Amino acid sequence: MDLSDVALLVAAGLAAGTVNAVAGGGSLITFPALIATGLPPVPANVTNSVSVFPGYVASVVGSRADLPPARRVALLIPTTIVGTVAGCLLLLATPARAFELVVPFLVLGATAVLAFQDPLRRLVGHPADLGPRRRTVTVQAMVGLGAVYGGYFGAALGVMLVAGLALVLDTTLARVSAIKNLLSAVVGLTTLVVFALFGPVHWAAVAVVAPATLVGGYAGARLVRRLPPVVLKSLIVVFGTTIGLYLLWRALR
Repeated sequence: MDLSDVALLVAAGLAAGTVNAVAGGGSLITFPALIATGLPPVPANVTNSVSVFPGYVASVVGSRADLPPARRVALLIPTTIVGTVAGCLLLLATPARAFELVVPFLVLGATAVLAFQDPLRRLVGHPADLGPRRRTVTVQAMVGLGAVYGGYFGAALGVMLVAGLALVLDTTLARVSAIKNLLSAVVGLTTLVVFALFGPVHWAAVAVVAPATLVGGYAGARLVRRLPPVVLKSLIVVFGTTIGLYLLWRALR
């Protein structure tokens, strides 16, 4: 890498860390930047997954005041780890083309779920009306599906998690965002371990991007706490729609 590559990756890392903390989708900034430095697609995807992990950790620190009690969140971590490992193995063992065609529709679908959250809740039932067992199973299923997606591709993971959790949790969007940050960090740590052992990671690029995502992630998480819920929801919907359409264009071109 020359100095222009380093500058590009630092800028991309700062932007991606901020975007991941606010709405998710920061990987769509760092992944093309890594491609632009000359990395092939699969090493770029693996390197990107490892690089954005510090930004997720910083987001957790920045939003820790909005996290629910640790005992409640801890129940979601084993599901997140298992789902992420499954997604990582899927990436390393299967052709990416088929999943590339599915991913845009998953992102757009998740965005639509968040945008039409209230009508959907009236249709499927409000979380407060669900029994404890059904609520637990539903939340675990949402987290597990999001983790598989995060292990395989990762981009727009935040949108997927916020959309699913906001539909099945009876809490504020700021708290949902904080839970999303924590689960994203668990996904990030799991992918880091799996790809460090089995994936073609470009560690020099990681050394440049990771510190930048750390700074951007903390700044983005602090910003989220200051945003009104309607503004935060609107930002996530706009990000999700843009990301989904971009991924669809990239898959079909």
